[in-house]
Amino acid sequence: MEVKLWNDKREREMYDNFAELYAIIKATEKLEKVYIRDIISSQEYETECHKLIAHFKTLASTLKDTVPSIERFADTYKMDCPAAMNRLVISGVPATVEHRTVAAASASTSAAIVAACVQGFITTMDSLKLNMLAVDQVQPLLAELYASLSKLSFLPPDFEGKTKVKEWIAKLVKMGAADELTEQQARQLHFDLESSYNSFVAALPNSGT
Repeated sequence: MEVKLWNDKREREMYDNFAELYAIIKATEKLEKVYIRDIISSQEYETECHKLIAHFKTLASTLKDTVPSIERFADTYKMDCPAAMNRLVISGVPATVEHRTVAAASASTSAAIVAACVQGFITTMDSLKLNMLAVDQVQPLLAELYASLSKLSFLPPDFEGKTKVKEWIAKLVKMGAADELTEQQARQLHFDLESSYNSFVAALPNSGT
């Protein structure tokens, strides 16, 4: 006897989306494992990881009413994917962005990267002043800023600016793409960015001489 999982077109679309979300989480888990085992290059990993994160972000936004908690979705369908959950839900950026290799860091003190960080801070703060508060407007700017900061070898791993930017990225990953920061959130983010920028300038080599 054939068992139907849906009663109408809307339910069928919902289950199709569930299947897509399941596949993205599983694919991310496999990608994380092959990267850890050095089966693929950092460049290949980063390219594919960016794609999966983007697809996840879009789908999670679409399903925010039916799947308010990705963690609960994973538990419901018995998904043992800790690496994927960390990458998609908590981090929101590829591991290569979080932990740049020593080889990449050796060239990280260039003026171009420092300039990119300065521009990243200023651009993000200016966008908040212009009321560009949607998640899909703010998150890419923060991700780019975090990527630039991660290339600088003279910054300690626990540098305040990196920590705060990473925390904000993690918050935005849990929101829908069309969601907007509240006035209080926007004000706090701007304050954190300004504080981080001042710390960044103070940490620049020979900045005080």
